[in-house]
Amino acid sequence: MGGWPTILASSKEVYQAMAVSLYDISVASYLQTLGAVSGFLDKASAWCTDKGPDLGSLVETRLYEDMLPLRFQLVSVVHHSLGALNGIRAGKFAPPPSLPDLDFAGLQARIASARDELQGASRDEVDGLEGREVVFEIGDRKIPFTAEGFVQSFSLPNFYFHAATAYDILRMKGVPLGKRDFIGQMRIKR
Repeated sequence: MGGWPTILASSKEVYQAMAVSLYDISVASYLQTLGAVSGFLDKASAWCTDKGPDLGSLVETRLYEDMLPLRFQLVSVVHHSLGALNGIRAGKFAPPPSLPDLDFAGLQARIASARDELQGASRDEVDGLEGREVVFEIGDRKIPFTAEGFVQSFSLPNFYFHAATAYDILRMKGVPLGKRDFIGQMRIKR
């Protein structure tokens, strides 16, 4: 009666029923966090206008001296979202070639632009990329992934790391942010 084989079989059925698409794990996740990043950048801008800190100094702020500044964190959020999707489309992904010298408003615009472009990505097109090979190239090193493996084990961890670091830098400087600012618009049942 039941036992492990039955439990495992029913667990497998549940797992299969919970399958999600490449679009769900990539674009939908990117959009949620890009919306949050856009929101906490708006809060930071308003806070600086009200409290007086210079937005320019925020752009070069680091959590720790050997970490890269807010500017890098925000460029990386874009690179590991829109850039990751473009990398899947092209079959290859590499670190960004250089760090653009953007001010705070320029970084906000870059986040907004990535969000707009990702909103234009169709579910059918993205899901059609499932199983595609993506090679991460860094110097002479080439690391092969499937599109799903790339998103789940490389792109999303980097994306969330840089978004959280940007949040942490602003929080450290005194911008009044909370967890809800980082989570963004959840995908609730409708």
